[in-house]
Amino acid sequence: MASPRILVIGDEPVAVRRVNDCLVRNSLQAETVELNAALARVRSNPVLPDLLMLSLGEGYEALGTLQRLRQLHPDLKIVLLCQSGKHRQVIAAVRMLGQDYLMFPFRDAELLDLVHKHVGTSRAPGAAEVATVEEVGGEHFFLSASALMNKVRLQAELLANMEVSVLITGESGSGKEVIAQLIHKLSSRSDRPFLKISCAALTGDLLERELFGWERRASTDTPSTKAGKFELCDKGTILLDEITEMPANLQAKLLHVLQEKQFFRWGGETVVEADVRVLATSSVDIQDAIAKRGFRKDLYYRLNGFGVALPPLRERREEIPNLLRHFMHRIAAQCSRAVLPFSPRLMDACVQYSWPGNLRELQNFVIRYLVMADESMAIGELIEGQRKLSLINSFTEASSPSTSGPEPTAAEARGPDLKCLLRSLKHEAEVQLITDMLAETDWNRRKAARLLHISYRGLLYKIRQHAITRAPAGPPNMAGDPIPRQTFARAAAAVTNQISSPNTGAHNSKPSR
Repeated sequence: MASPRILVIGDEPVAVRRVNDCLVRNSLQAETVELNAALARVRSNPVLPDLLMLSLGEGYEALGTLQRLRQLHPDLKIVLLCQSGKHRQVIAAVRMLGQDYLMFPFRDAELLDLVHKHVGTSRAPGAAEVATVEEVGGEHFFLSASALMNKVRLQAELLANMEVSVLITGESGSGKEVIAQLIHKLSSRSDRPFLKISCAALTGDLLERELFGWERRASTDTPSTKAGKFELCDKGTILLDEITEMPANLQAKLLHVLQEKQFFRWGGETVVEADVRVLATSSVDIQDAIAKRGFRKDLYYRLNGFGVALPPLRERREEIPNLLRHFMHRIAAQCSRAVLPFSPRLMDACVQYSWPGNLRELQNFVIRYLVMADESMAIGELIEGQRKLSLINSFTEASSPSTSGPEPTAAEARGPDLKCLLRSLKHEAEVQLITDMLAETDWNRRKAARLLHISYRGLLYKIRQHAITRAPAGPPNMAGDPIPRQTFARAAAAVTNQISSPNTGAHNSKPSR
């Protein structure tokens, strides 16, 4: 195999020479070029380098060059050469998607490992990424087998040792907490505490006391205090889950803590200082939260030193086979059960399914399949789930006012038959969907409303409007009848409890990313 061609770009003679000398000593084809001549060199030479190493330097000129190189050749492999302390340049460069980075000063082995990682083996265009599984904590793992998740992994690695707040966004169940733990694990704070608090689970005063602790005096003037998460997490990392659910008055106090790194305990007068790195997550659109929910814009800008957006599972379907197999082996080992195979038919059904619950839903599906060991039932569940998703999407689109399309003509307006038919079909589909969801949730109307993506009051109105009533319980299930989904779910819950039980001696496996 021919030696890979490597182009080193930069205006810092010492840094560029250091990289070039290391490559040449190890019999690699290296060429150096100054920053202002880099674009002309890439344009003029019909043979692209196998790897381009770009030094970010002291200023921002390299970022413009990186952006133009990406526009010229989106598939060009680019490694960033970064000076420690140049956080803003690195963050901007990561947003433009360099494949990897090397931080000065470096050892020769680190540079050579990086080169062989990207050009040591060839891969056919369009071939799937190699899946890598990384244990993040006792309960979490990070799996990447797609370009999108490899980008997220690189972002986490680059951000780990930059003291900036990070806002992690993504749909529910996509693994935002795992990214936060990965950032903490890769950072210099990894030997200090990592604590998580859910802003949606506690009310205002309880949340404030949980975050900042409380202080009160007894009749003997002896102070009684309890440390909060910020105090316990000194020199560590705190994760504020679903930050947009935080009450407005507490948002102002958090903003002060982020700026001053000090706070008062609830009910106290003593200033407490804490050096804590803050990571935050949100599963809702932040701009929508600012506009409708009263989320402070200044807090958003303070938290969003860098934003990491997790793609939903349906946008990285190539990872589904690896995730299914990993969950199967992990859960089967915890339950002391034999691993079940995924036939091509079942695997194809899994890849085609949209997974609105993302990795959390996929994990629960694996649990149910492991419990029932019935491939036909598993495939039927996916087909039925996809049908309901299609109905929900149709219901949502029909309920949304159309903002485009031509106005009906006078001839069309005179014909009421089509309109009546459409109204009838919409009414029938609406009743069927609501009835199915109520049966699915055993008439838990709050849960059904969440699955239908409408408010609880809206669902009650629809039930009254369509006069939907609960069907009486039928006779017991006879031999040979299909097993109801409720039975399927109860069996799955039993295994989930077994996984979570401390008596099993195994950690609970939570979804990755």
